[in-house]
Amino acid sequence: MKITVDDTLPGIAECAGSLKNVVDALYVLNGKWKLPLILSLVQSSKRFNEIQNEIGGISSKILAKELKHLELNDFITRNVYPTTPVTIRYEATDYSRTLQNVMRELSAWGGQHREKVKQSMRKQPQV
Repeated sequence: MKITVDDTLPGIAECAGSLKNVVDALYVLNGKWKLPLILSLVQSSKRFNEIQNEIGGISSKILAKELKHLELNDFITRNVYPTTPVTIRYEATDYSRTLQNVMRELSAWGGQHREKVKQSMRKQPQV
């Protein structure tokens, strides 16, 4: 696990600003489905059922709600094609791709955390 130590501590104003930014980011990306949905759509545009099949465990009702929220916040676009029946495809916007570094860091941290949990489980005495 890599831990970075900075010699100088941030001031109160910097901490408050940073906290506000984190709260704003978490407000928009809250919940367990938004980041997986963005990741899925960054790979390629998909239809509703394709998304639901790729991301197991999400109900149709929740998926519809999350897609609408992501569209309102400009993370995805909903494209309607005049076919019979109508085809609707969802795709990631350029704005959603600005989360690339955040997702990479979350992935790395998640892997570290999983290993830490595994190690601590090994250390616990068996009952």
